[in-house]
Amino acid sequence: MRQLEDLLARPRSGDEALETEIEHAALLGALDRRQDAQAAFIDILRRRPTNFSALNEFGTLLAGQGAIDAACRVYAEAILHHPDNPMGHVNLANLLLRANKHQEARAHYEAALRADPDHAQAHQGLGAVLADDGDRDGAREHFRKGFAGHAISSLPYRGSAPPLTLLQLVSSGGGNIPTAPFLDDCIFLTSVVVADYLDPKAPLPPHQLIFNAIGDADLCEPALEAAIDLIARSTKPVINEPRAVMKTGRISNAARLAAVPGVVTPKTLAIARDILTGPAAAAFLADHGFAFPLLLRSPGYHTGRNFILVERAAELSAAVADLPGSDLLAIEYLDARGKDGSARKYRVMMIAGQIYPLHLAISRNWKVHYFTSDMADQPDHRAEELAFLADMPAVLGDKAMVALAGIRDALGLDYAGIDFGLGPDGDLLLFEANATMVIAAPDPDQRWAYRRTAIVRIIDAVVAMIREKAAGAGKAANQASGHAASRTAG
Repeated sequence: MRQLEDLLARPRSGDEALETEIEHAALLGALDRRQDAQAAFIDILRRRPTNFSALNEFGTLLAGQGAIDAACRVYAEAILHHPDNPMGHVNLANLLLRANKHQEARAHYEAALRADPDHAQAHQGLGAVLADDGDRDGAREHFRKGFAGHAISSLPYRGSAPPLTLLQLVSSGGGNIPTAPFLDDCIFLTSVVVADYLDPKAPLPPHQLIFNAIGDADLCEPALEAAIDLIARSTKPVINEPRAVMKTGRISNAARLAAVPGVVTPKTLAIARDILTGPAAAAFLADHGFAFPLLLRSPGYHTGRNFILVERAAELSAAVADLPGSDLLAIEYLDARGKDGSARKYRVMMIAGQIYPLHLAISRNWKVHYFTSDMADQPDHRAEELAFLADMPAVLGDKAMVALAGIRDALGLDYAGIDFGLGPDGDLLLFEANATMVIAAPDPDQRWAYRRTAIVRIIDAVVAMIREKAAGAGKAANQASGHAASRTAG
């Protein structure tokens, strides 16, 4: 920063001076001086409103601050004036993909590849779009092109003390733990490794700990297998052993967690699409113990996408037509409605063996997600959630608390979550239990102030777990070194 400020203090003109101003503005953002950075970019763009670098860096700043709509507008302006620059298309596409606007994102990734057929990030992004749309073969081809030689990337570190160095393992096709809430870039220097496309001969970046963020057993089997091999090359501790993650698929969980006292799991079966669209579909389901209503789900999707309720056999064929994938999951419907007719979905997080309440979502709809629930407009629902966050055992009861402990022990994961409802007799109705659960912070609205303590507690627990694992490994290494030195001296 001092070097840039010295350059800016000297009389200069032209493109070289402008590049220095842009670099200075971007560095202000990197140092978290947000208002100064925004003011600097706005000043530059008043004078040079079509400069691509200024627009692109300003968009990146806004996106990093969570101002996604504003960032999209700035990237769109960059594309308007520089339609053949692939980076503008890729940056806008990345934000559109995050917003689940897949067709718009795809158009921009394809535009980037028309401008630069070898653009790695465009291939990576287009692969993600195709994977999410169910075109796994097409996705693999783009991932191969996008991650060849680009399977390792380093995130910026902004701390003032020596960082804790971390390897974060991810899968190319999604199904990863959202780590942004707790991997603070003032504490951790993170190297992200796309496990399923890493060259086995490539050296691993320096690290004190491995965080396996590959969380979806139904979607990420190749990446989890690659992670097992990768971890074997390191002596450092691991959070979320891939072998434990591989046991958390929906079918596996439904079978093994049914043995946990107090847990009711839904009958779950993978069925070929052509069976479900054939004339004997209803009979096939009945023969395998299913009754209507039942749930159908395309494996590997989250946040309720490609997940539907089928009320009657007559609706089955039409319902299947709207779901991607050659095999679909048929899932028994567990009724989690309370006396008021609203469905309830509780979420707890399991961090280093401890169970923490995260949220309760209440909805008139059977498909309960916090962001689509009735919580914002119902003070009594928020009061019920507050009671859960403040005293989880009192709300759930002894039977469900014992069930949660049993699930935790069966999963054997350092980081995981459980989504569940409660039966009329206190049984835990299991919806999902795996590592892909997100810890989402509420928006600044005062209505959500009561949730923040629980969320901060969980994030602090994750950070503490990572620190303790890394410190334990360091202590063990020092002891081993000391023993070796003693033997040498003897």
